[in-house]
Amino acid sequence: MNISGKSGLSIIVLTAVLLLSIYTVNQTEQVIITQFGSPVGDPITSPGLHFKIPFIQRVNTFDKRYLAWDGPMVEMSTKDKTYVQVDTFARWRITDPMRYYLRLRDERSAQSRLEDILGSETRTAIARHELIEVVRTDKDRQPLQDESLTGPLTGEGTLGVLRPIHVGRVKIEKDVFDSAAPKLAEFGIELLDVRFKRINYNQQVLERIYQRMISERLQIAQRFRSEGEGEAARINGNKDRDLNQIESAAYKQVHEIQGEADAKATEIYAKAYAQKPEAAEFYKFIKSMETYRKIINPDATIVLSTKSDLFTLLKQAEQKNR
Repeated sequence: MNISGKSGLSIIVLTAVLLLSIYTVNQTEQVIITQFGSPVGDPITSPGLHFKIPFIQRVNTFDKRYLAWDGPMVEMSTKDKTYVQVDTFARWRITDPMRYYLRLRDERSAQSRLEDILGSETRTAIARHELIEVVRTDKDRQPLQDESLTGPLTGEGTLGVLRPIHVGRVKIEKDVFDSAAPKLAEFGIELLDVRFKRINYNQQVLERIYQRMISERLQIAQRFRSEGEGEAARINGNKDRDLNQIESAAYKQVHEIQGEADAKATEIYAKAYAQKPEAAEFYKFIKSMETYRKIINPDATIVLSTKSDLFTLLKQAEQKNR
């Protein structure tokens, strides 16, 4: 029984030792074996079962997949002394697990070092460029045209049109990547990508931007008013000119018609009273009477020559009354 019990115990101990000696490496993992804290052998990157010395050696597992770094929202200044809040993220992976372990030990330290390096490079890149270069995507992108700045009255507007840029946010992100990648490579990390996830304006900057937008819109409105008033003055001037032309043409046409009518009436009268001498004499008499009716009234005082027709006519009328 004692021999049998010892054999069973030995089997259990051997089984436990064997189990402690075996470890599995996943396809997404890479392993470094350490003995008393010091690395032993080369990094193990192939998946499957592997062996180690139990109790002495320790398995340190690192991820082979792409890893994320999501930095905090940090306030920083641009070249034109405008403060913005930049939220940055990056993708990275461990390409040299031995160097990574010796320099950083674990992912928490790696995240801290990423924040230090990427945060510093981001501040440096933002400080080298003006605000418009940071917020615009790239130098080739054309901003949308504000329809309020063009039209039949305004023509090609200039208010609110952004000046051309020479770098753009994509190029700034690339500068951050190019500067940070060699520094991270010293820790066994390959930097895959860096992006500005979000850029917010500082509250004071927002106030200035709002005031600038209001000022620009007021200038646009004032320009519309000025152009509208000028257009109204032009229309009113054209209207007055057209009215004067129409009135002048109508006045001329009226007098032409009246002249033609008077000429026609005179022609008719002439034909009617020129047929016989008596008719001509009667016409002369009628016209004289019309003239006398216009010039003689109860309050009128007339001085006549003895040779005038009116005196002769009045003399004849007096003789007939006698």
